[in-house]
Amino acid sequence: LFLQSTPATSMPAVQVQGQQINLQPPSYTAASQHAEQMKKPGQNFMCLWQSCKKWFQTPSQVFYHAATEHGGKDVYPGQCLWEGCEPFQRQRFSFITHLQDKHCSRDALLAGLKQDELGQAGNQKPSNK
Repeated sequence: LFLQSTPATSMPAVQVQGQQINLQPPSYTAASQHAEQMKKPGQNFMCLWQSCKKWFQTPSQVFYHAATEHGGKDVYPGQCLWEGCEPFQRQRFSFITHLQDKHCSRDALLAGLKQDELGQAGNQKPSNK
């Protein structure tokens, strides 16, 4: 009699189109779902996805949130719906890269917040960048 044992510890690596993508959740305590849009001390970065407006402590938390909540394979609408972004059709993999490069860097998030504040104040002056 021949018995074949399979190791229980094999974990498949997640790959998108042959490229390994690091979507490790940043270490933070689970936020309660009903207090979504309240800004807490230390939360200086906001997700500016089409009326999402959730606050986070770091740019990597915003990226992880946006990549999974807005760019997940069951929810991604086929284009970037970030405030002020051109709604080009993008493959999901291309979108994740775009999200990281264009919207979730520290500078881009801070600039986006400034634009958002100006918009809410009804002061629509173009920036001098």
